[in-house]
Amino acid sequence: MEDGNPVAAKGVYLTPELELELRHRLNRIEGHVRGIQRMLDAQEDCERLLVQIAAVKAALNQVAIRLLEGHMDMCVTTYVATGDDEALERLARALALVLKRA
Repeated sequence: MEDGNPVAAKGVYLTPELELELRHRLNRIEGHVRGIQRMLDAQEDCERLLVQIAAVKAALNQVAIRLLEGHMDMCVTTYVATGDDEALERLARALALVLKRA
């Protein structure tokens, strides 16, 4: 097990395309957060700040959704096909974690 990650240990991971997409999305979110910090520095009104924070939350939710989709496509499918009964349990835990924080 590499770094405690059973997926990485077995060589199953996200597609390079999805990983690149997620990195692009996260870079845009990072830029958006910097914009919110600039708005705060400029003492913009609270409502505008809250709108921008809501946009960042929505963008992060989309990252989580794409990551879960990739996880199901690559990792869970592979593990279920190989008889790994814990794959669905790990997916359920991941979903619970994401939904709890939504």
